[in-house]
Amino acid sequence: MAVPNKGRLNERAVELLAKSGIELGEDWGRRLRVAAEGQGLEILFVRAQDIPAFVSSGAIDFGITGEDMVAESGRGLEKVMDMGFGHCRLSLAAPEDSGIASLADVPDGARIATSFPRVTEGFLRAAGKRAEIIEVSGAAEIMPYLGVSDLISDLVATGSTLKTNRLAEVCKIMDSQAAMFASREALARKGAEIADVADSIRSVMAAEDKKYLMADVPADRLGDVQRILPGIGGPTVLRIAGNDGMVAVHAVVASRDMYRAVNDLKKIGARGILSVSIDRLVE
Repeated sequence: MAVPNKGRLNERAVELLAKSGIELGEDWGRRLRVAAEGQGLEILFVRAQDIPAFVSSGAIDFGITGEDMVAESGRGLEKVMDMGFGHCRLSLAAPEDSGIASLADVPDGARIATSFPRVTEGFLRAAGKRAEIIEVSGAAEIMPYLGVSDLISDLVATGSTLKTNRLAEVCKIMDSQAAMFASREALARKGAEIADVADSIRSVMAAEDKKYLMADVPADRLGDVQRILPGIGGPTVLRIAGNDGMVAVHAVVASRDMYRAVNDLKKIGARGILSVSIDRLVE
């Protein structure tokens, strides 16, 4: 498995793997290769932009990288799952005083600096636009002011970098986020093993914004409990030994609903209300 070795995708990818129970060891940050003990999994830390080529060639079975990287590589990889982080978009941008406010305003023959020449050229071709693509390895924002290009095509998250450099977004080329990709050949050979890793990560992601809520409530208010705590398929109800008038209810609740749920339970006479974090949730 390949994981980005640095940059915007590294930290969250490593966090999800660790929470999934994949042992990276204490010194993983100083190593390019880690064997997860007892899990039959080898993790390699490589550049995010190299992962599509490694996966496509069969050197690596699957990996986490940006959708933008895979699109630019032109490799026919299969997406295993969205990772839910690293959200951004590839956009055209022009100097604020250029008068270019939409794709229609981009003149034929415009010079566009970008680290994504394949995707940018394909987008413009589909839109019927002719442009000169100038490939750069970074710092595309400075190119219009150096006279190297008229516009840029670059990744945008919040837009603050464009604003700082007095650039305005013209149009979106594609959305992107981190995702897990594999080749068709790897899925045919090791589909079950890849699915195990993906499912483990999904269970961590599913649990992150939820809490496990427990409370003792009057037995005659179970109708209200079902309204307050819908849970996954409804709350779990348990007898309390020696107390027929009360039952214990357990439910998984979204973190954003905890304030309301606890207060509503108190109003129907609930006691011993307790919430705990969840490490993993298999739905």
